Amino acid sequence: MDIGILGLSASGKSTLFTLLTGQTPDARHDAVTTGMATVPDERLDRLSALFKPKKHTPATIRYVDVPGIPAEHGREGSLNISELRTMDVLMVVVRAFESDVVPHPLLSVNPIRDLERIEEEFLLQDLLVVEKRLERLQKDLMKRKVPELERQQTVLRKCHEILEEGRPLRSVDFSDNEEKELRGFTFLSLKPLLVVVNLDEGDVGTDPFEDPAWAILKDRPRMGFSSACATLEGEMADLDADDAAAFMEDLGLADRALDRIIRDSYHLLGLISFFTVGEDECRAWSIRRGTPAVEAAGAIHSDIQRGFIRAEVVPHDDLLETGSLAECRNNATLRLEGKTYPVADGDVVHYRFNV
Repeated sequence: MDIGILGLSASGKSTLFTLLTGQTPDARHDAVTTGMATVPDERLDRLSALFKPKKHTPATIRYVDVPGIPAEHGREGSLNISELRTMDVLMVVVRAFESDVVPHPLLSVNPIRDLERIEEEFLLQDLLVVEKRLERLQKDLMKRKVPELERQQTVLRKCHEILEEGRPLRSVDFSDNEEKELRGFTFLSLKPLLVVVNLDEGDVGTDPFEDPAWAILKDRPRMGFSSACATLEGEMADLDADDAAAFMEDLGLADRALDRIIRDSYHLLGLISFFTVGEDECRAWSIRRGTPAVEAAGAIHSDIQRGFIRAEVVPHDDLLETGSLAECRNNATLRLEGKTYPVADGDVVHYRFNV
């Protein structure tokens, strides 16, 4: 999964990027920085403790930190960043903390206003793409009628109307055929959006989205909401595991905000994890919920998908309880499944294949 991190200047987005990936963003104002984060999963940890493999491989997320968005309007191209268009999710960090040292670029703290400012930038960039393509289609169709181009023109005119109304494309249910036509355009306002509110230290442990002002936004489709306090997360990152756990207990926190952000990203995209286990490696694989076993095999290797015979499946908790795959076979908790079996979250899967 690839996630683009963006926000207004001084929102704390680059701090969160560093905390998630351990990588310091490039200091140049126009730089794009990439880093990897591992997905915490206690289930994989327990499976590795059981099998004691040579390799322990959690799932990963690639984060891309892009330059801060200017607070003022009228800067065409301020989000014309090619990397963003390839992302699976856009993570928008909005500021809810006060600071005399780092003033807000708009001179006041208002996270909903900042989110709407960024959404307007998405709409502007998408509108520029739509208008440019429609202009080209008009010229091509005047020369010769092509059904494929006419279909594309129809759906882009629909998009133009939606964007002109000030609505993001993700707010509309497109048909399968329409989505197919739009796929190559990688519209920003069509991508799933994860909103992360960067809290003041005094607000840690509270839910900023309980404010009625967020109610309308929270009803929008393909949007997720999370929160963190970047400064506090940074303090915890400098502590060893025991001290960090004690610090969290004192604050009444069940887990780190960074872990919640990752879980919220998975939930937004409908992703789950399944596991492969053995003495060589215990590994987590990310797939969309409901993925058939034969397609899930492709996440491991295309040869396994191509030569699929069957899948041996056991829920991870059954395996942990019995202590071995052999015992799961004896207890009939290890099942043989075919191509169409929808792999479930937490399944341990061993593939039989022949190529």
